[in-house]
Amino acid sequence: MRKSTRTLLAAALVLGVAAGPALTPAFAAEPPRTVSQTSQQQSPDLSAVIAGLPRADATAALVRVGGTEGSWQGSAGVHDLETNAPADPAARFRAGSVTKVFTAATVLQLAAEGRIDLDRPARAYLPDLIPGRYARVTVRQLLNHTHGIPAADLPGETVEEWYENRFAVHTPEELVRSATAQPREFRPGTKQHYLNIGYTIAGLIVERVTGDSYEHQVERRILRPLGLRDTYFPGTDPEITGPYNHGYQTMRLDDGTTGLRDVSVWGTTDGWAAGDLVSTTADLERFTRVLFKGGVVRGPLLEEMFTIPKVPDFTSGDPAAYSAGLSMKRLGGREVWGKTGGRWGYNAAIASTRDGARTLVYSVNSTDAKGQQMNRTALGLMVAAYGLPD
Repeated sequence: MRKSTRTLLAAALVLGVAAGPALTPAFAAEPPRTVSQTSQQQSPDLSAVIAGLPRADATAALVRVGGTEGSWQGSAGVHDLETNAPADPAARFRAGSVTKVFTAATVLQLAAEGRIDLDRPARAYLPDLIPGRYARVTVRQLLNHTHGIPAADLPGETVEEWYENRFAVHTPEELVRSATAQPREFRPGTKQHYLNIGYTIAGLIVERVTGDSYEHQVERRILRPLGLRDTYFPGTDPEITGPYNHGYQTMRLDDGTTGLRDVSVWGTTDGWAAGDLVSTTADLERFTRVLFKGGVVRGPLLEEMFTIPKVPDFTSGDPAAYSAGLSMKRLGGREVWGKTGGRWGYNAAIASTRDGARTLVYSVNSTDAKGQQMNRTALGLMVAAYGLPD
């Protein structure tokens, strides 16, 4: 982790992450709302991090800590800013790029069955979609972001423009054609650039080798066996089915002022196998626990999820940070593996030590999702659960 990030984390602790930024008038009159809080054994007290919600950076938060070191569950904030009803601790939310962990696990299961070869070029599976300039990109490189394929060209450059296009429907084939029509960013396997497109292609490979939809394969292989009944793929439906806490995003409003807009209804077809999953903290906690115990991906292929390629990051030059589906940071003197995700109005994460001693799952209804910096409340939860970076 870079020194600047460590400095930010340290400053957050010293200044008090739970305090957050100054409250805007919309939040100033709202009392703290901690809806539920249960604990077992010895576990970190994360309640201070989410106390006082809603505030400027987030309107609600749902948190679960588990593992052999103890467990804790808490929720705070509001269901929505109109009724100010307490946040539903069992609410569904958009998990964003946490979807990639499910996609990687599905591909690795198929590799274990001999139906996908991680060292085989992606073009061998999708010759009609992958052009010759990307003929050497392998399936493994799709999963660990070392493929060199640029992002698809999507309309809009600001959150306001993306909001105007929130109901646009994109097919995965369209996204792949847009990306692969461009020159490669680097020679495959030489650098790492975290992008969605590799997982979009991986999802299509799942469909090609199984003759089935990507969504049904994940359901059959992961969701159903693990009993993840509140986790689903929304397809082209821009709404969240079932109970959810509203997500809000800071942006320019119709009257020209800057404020919060309800962005709960927003299509996710641009993410698909890279970022469209809807889930709950209970489901993601169970998934994380079983995954790290080797109950989702079994045998040697599980190591793909804990192997980071030894190449530099494409944009920063820092060492690569992503494996197949996961990423790793050293926090509090030990390795913490996991995945964060962001959709407008929502930030989510799963994390665990390799031995499962401490797991963390959160959903933060952030008002600055997909921003340049990590959401303040989400940052506080990660630090409180695991400690500062080494």
